[in-house]
Amino acid sequence: MSSHTLHVSRLVSIPLLFSLLGGCSTLDSLNPFSDSKPAPHAENVPQTPEALYNNGIDALHGGRYKLAVTQFENIQQNFPYSGYTANAQLMEGYAYYLQDQYSDAVSQVDRFLQLHPTSGDAAYAYYLRALCYYEQIADIQRDQQGTVQAMNALQDVVTRFPDTAYARDARLKIDLCRDHLAGKEMLVGRYYEQQHYYESAINRYQRVVQDFQTTNHAAEALERLVEIYLKLGLTDQARKTASVLGYNYPGSVWYQASYADLRNAGALDASVSAPGQPASLPAAPHRGFFDRVF
Repeated sequence: MSSHTLHVSRLVSIPLLFSLLGGCSTLDSLNPFSDSKPAPHAENVPQTPEALYNNGIDALHGGRYKLAVTQFENIQQNFPYSGYTANAQLMEGYAYYLQDQYSDAVSQVDRFLQLHPTSGDAAYAYYLRALCYYEQIADIQRDQQGTVQAMNALQDVVTRFPDTAYARDARLKIDLCRDHLAGKEMLVGRYYEQQHYYESAINRYQRVVQDFQTTNHAAEALERLVEIYLKLGLTDQARKTASVLGYNYPGSVWYQASYADLRNAGALDASVSAPGQPASLPAAPHRGFFDRVF
């Protein structure tokens, strides 16, 4: 994920996972602030599920993720009915995540959720699954299907576990995903505008305004629309768009640019307030332009 908008270090997400697990028997041993310590592995001690699990947790602490996977796999294969098996399934997914093996991590988490849909660790599992998709979001120069997939997985966390800290973090990441998708629309819209494909550019900018109006790109999208409408001689549309821009972003550089464009085109009237002055609520826009003033 190279976009500066979406680049959120893993260190933001993983401490959150640790901090949320004080009451979770599955993952409390990974909490760096927990007083409990993994049992030391002694040579020649029979490999019980508990010993294998503690070995796996110890390997995770030491950054030996492949060894951790091996330990958790041994539990599942050799002790399928032990009390540690479900924990091992989930922690194997976490170990894959830490190795950036996101497909394997998702498969393992899906397996856990299929076998243990009512587990007390389900919220964490859904969140870990969403993080796997989130970490794979591509730069806005590339296809954004992965961003949509990540946003859907994050929304699943919010819908299923709305009052958890996982949901709070997921909401923040959803906003970043939406901003990323809006950035992609703006990138394509600017390209179309530069190539004088004005109808296609308008469609992209309008989508940002209508579908991503809470993102940082909405003001620029409105300004670009004013710019194109003036080029096409659609003065009334340009004024209405500038009024929406002035009402929602009166102090922005984008409104200043739109106001200057209208002034240079001799298209100013009383409906367009000067930058820095109170703006009145714009009249209802032309049908098909904006569904609402936001």
